[in-house]
Amino acid sequence: MSSKNIRLEVMQAIEPKVAGFIDSFLIPIDKIWQPSDFLPDSQSEDFYEELEKIREEAKELGYDFWVTLVADTITEEALPTYESWLMDVEGINQHSEEPTGWSKWVRAWTAEENRHGDVLNKFLYLSGRVNMREVEISTQHLINDGFDIGTDRDPYKNFVYTSFQELATNISHKRVGIMAKKKGNTLLGKMCSIIAGDEMRHHLAYKEFVQAIFGQDPNGMMLAYADIMKRKIVMPAHFLRESGESIGVAFENFSNCAQRLGVYTSQDYIDIFNKLNDSWGLESMRGLNDEAEKARDYLLAMPSRLQRIAERMKISEDSTRFKWVEANGML
Repeated sequence: MSSKNIRLEVMQAIEPKVAGFIDSFLIPIDKIWQPSDFLPDSQSEDFYEELEKIREEAKELGYDFWVTLVADTITEEALPTYESWLMDVEGINQHSEEPTGWSKWVRAWTAEENRHGDVLNKFLYLSGRVNMREVEISTQHLINDGFDIGTDRDPYKNFVYTSFQELATNISHKRVGIMAKKKGNTLLGKMCSIIAGDEMRHHLAYKEFVQAIFGQDPNGMMLAYADIMKRKIVMPAHFLRESGESIGVAFENFSNCAQRLGVYTSQDYIDIFNKLNDSWGLESMRGLNDEAEKARDYLLAMPSRLQRIAERMKISEDSTRFKWVEANGML
């Protein structure tokens, strides 16, 4: 049987569990937070007073901080790309007559994720500290350009990617929230912290999907895991650009900002890699074929190799000027 057919069989075998995953890792719509819970109520008499408070507190946040927050927001706003990508994964089967468990998951996950870009975008607008038109141009570019994360339509590789990426975004949003609170911006701190909580739940879900696949097809899953880690996990906004730029230029400059701030670093990449290896029990996994054994050995050894490389890396101290954060020379 071909590897593609095996993957489809495994996805079908796991599908009955997906309803349970939705109940365990997602929150019903009438119980989960909404952006309006954190933002000034435009129908309230106190709206302008609350707005002025946001604008005053925003003045305490530094240049690299705003660049990082803008890039995080744009990443979240490119959600249409992520939904269409996941819906096209083999085994999701969005075109069946009845919605499958997998397609229900993708739509429910998308609905939760949609709130993140919504609340951050509105905060940026109200803060008065960024050039919203330039932010909007970059968002449109990112959706228009799409991304190429090297997973093809393979559910095994895609679930490894989402397991990794959801934890990476958890780390980034959590640290941005901590920094905001330290600067006295309690509102933004709360927003980023609760977004980080959503990302952790999503990470745990995708990690569980991979664990279930390991239980069904350990050799195939191990090979897929090794393949995507050899390619390296790229961030979903790796094509990020500003107006007039080539694809990816803004992402590279933003990554330097994030490294300088300590929001997301090469060390975090290594730590996530180690956490996934531990979570999926690679060290103790038995009964693999020769090819999968070699893949497992590679996966266990790679974090240490990356650690040695990371220790030799130097973070650029050059602060790039962004069109996003130069509105009226405010910063």
